[in-house]
Amino acid sequence: MNIQDTIPVREGEELNLSKLEELIRKKIPNLSSDPMTVKQFSAGKSNLTYLINIGDWEGVLRRAPLGPVNTKAHDMKREFKVLDAISPIFSLAPMPYFFIDDESIIGAPFYCMKRLHGVLLDQALPNHEDGNPALFNEVSYSMVNTLAAIHEIDYKNTNLVNLTRPQGFLERQVHGWIGRYQNVKTEEIPGMERLIKWIIENRPVSQPATFIHYDFHLKNVLFSKNQLGQLAGILDWEMSTVGDPLNDLASALVLWFDHDDPEFFKNQQLSNPITLRPGFMTRNEFIEAYSKKSGRDVSKMYYYMVFGYFKHVVIAQQMYYRWKRGQTQDERFAQLDIFVKNLTDWALENTLKK
Repeated sequence: MNIQDTIPVREGEELNLSKLEELIRKKIPNLSSDPMTVKQFSAGKSNLTYLINIGDWEGVLRRAPLGPVNTKAHDMKREFKVLDAISPIFSLAPMPYFFIDDESIIGAPFYCMKRLHGVLLDQALPNHEDGNPALFNEVSYSMVNTLAAIHEIDYKNTNLVNLTRPQGFLERQVHGWIGRYQNVKTEEIPGMERLIKWIIENRPVSQPATFIHYDFHLKNVLFSKNQLGQLAGILDWEMSTVGDPLNDLASALVLWFDHDDPEFFKNQQLSNPITLRPGFMTRNEFIEAYSKKSGRDVSKMYYYMVFGYFKHVVIAQQMYYRWKRGQTQDERFAQLDIFVKNLTDWALENTLKK
């Protein structure tokens, strides 16, 4: 991230600066006497993320969003432990500094980690004519190869064996995400019960479990400023666990836009999604390249993609639920009910792509 990716802290999301600075100075030795400054990262709609500066030292603070939250989805202690286990053996993961369970400091548990430097691709190349097909082909292969590398991490020699339950992962995911939807349901959506029934009844036998990032897409990946085709770091490890790697592949591809995607979906975040530019793999090409790199059977990917779209439905519904109940003033969430209805319909269309 660059400083351009930060904004002044949003109203209502401020931190207790005096308590926070006192704690950081205790935890991180030999900091300068310069006063602490805090900005907020503008990207992301889930956990709140802040850039902390004291002199030359930089840290990134993450805490759960305001209001009632799903504790499993916003477990700062667990996310800290995942990074503590992974960062020594996987260089693209940020090193965590410390975790604080004491809510009296900033109002919620949080952790602080090392800042990764790099650029978000769609911010480094904001215009449709930026870049070239050769670069975007390199980016595509970098994403495929890195995802496959994540799935090869030797997690069994880390503390992750005590944090994860690989057995029955896909079944738990299916029922867990359905439960999350029921918890934040605000109105009846035509087709939703039919979609849920299909997801339950068509669940395949899981692939052998691997470590998975579970939120691996271009908005969570930093690229090298000097080599835009090469990854410099990976962000947002809150969903990481051990489970079916094809779930991870589908999660990555839900936000890997194709030209034949419906307009409401392509335009959910920006008018010209970067993966539509010449040189980027299509979803099917990404799946084929991943299969070739990993050796995994991808013949059931249609199921994983439908489930991936359903998860995206649930995440959007959670955001809309928080906005409708007044738990956030973020107006980005106000129209998400329309998006939820449209994506439900499109997920149903994809159930026919066997």
